[in-house]
Amino acid sequence: MKSGGRLTKRARSKDERPSRATAESAVRTLIQWAGDDPDREGLRGTPARVVRAYEEWFAGYFEDPREYLQRTFEEVAGYDEMVLLRDIRFESHCEHHIAPIIGRVHIGYLPRRRVVGISKLVRLVDVFAKRMQVQEKMTAEIASCLNSVLKPSGVAVVVEGAHECMTTRGVHRSDVTMVTSRMLGVFRTNFKTRQEFLAAVKLRHGIDDGSI
Repeated sequence: MKSGGRLTKRARSKDERPSRATAESAVRTLIQWAGDDPDREGLRGTPARVVRAYEEWFAGYFEDPREYLQRTFEEVAGYDEMVLLRDIRFESHCEHHIAPIIGRVHIGYLPRRRVVGISKLVRLVDVFAKRMQVQEKMTAEIASCLNSVLKPSGVAVVVEGAHECMTTRGVHRSDVTMVTSRMLGVFRTNFKTRQEFLAAVKLRHGIDDGSI
C-alpha cells in the first residue's frame, strides 16, 4: 500500500541504497563545496559520522509502521471512549532543506472492539518522523495508518512543529510553530467529539474544521 507516495506496507530494502563509501564521498564533496578541506584533522572523520547520523535520522524508510499496530487487545470491558496520547516528542527533517523539524504529536482514537499498546503509538510516530517530509504529509500518514489498521470509529492527529528551515535560514523566525491536523471518522463529523479532543490537547480555539 502507498500513502502519500511512500511505502507503508513494505519497508524499503537497505540493498536499494548506494554504498557507504558513495555516501561518504558525497559528504566530502559538500564539505569542499562549502569551502573547507575534508582532509584537515577536524573534518577527516566527518563523512563517516554524517553517514552514521543519516542511518539514525532516516531509519523510518526501512521500517513498516503497520507492524507496530498488529498486536492489539480486545479484553477492554467494552471500553469505547476516547484513547488519547499527547505530547509525543518527535524529531524529523524537512524534505526541502533537510533541516530539522522538532515538535510533538497528539493522537486520539475511538476504539470499536480493540486497542493498541500506547508505546506502539510512539513507535508509529517515530517511523514516519524518521523520513524526509513536510509536516502536512506526516500528519496525514500517521492518521491514515492508524485508521486503516485498527479501524476505529475515528482518529484525530495534531502535530506541532518548529522548523529550522525557518529559524536558521530564510526568514530567520524562531518564534513560529506550525500546527497541522487530520480528523477522520467521528472526529471529523462530530463537532463535540472533535472539541473534546482539542480541549484535551489544549487547542480548543485552534483547529475546529477537521482539515489539515
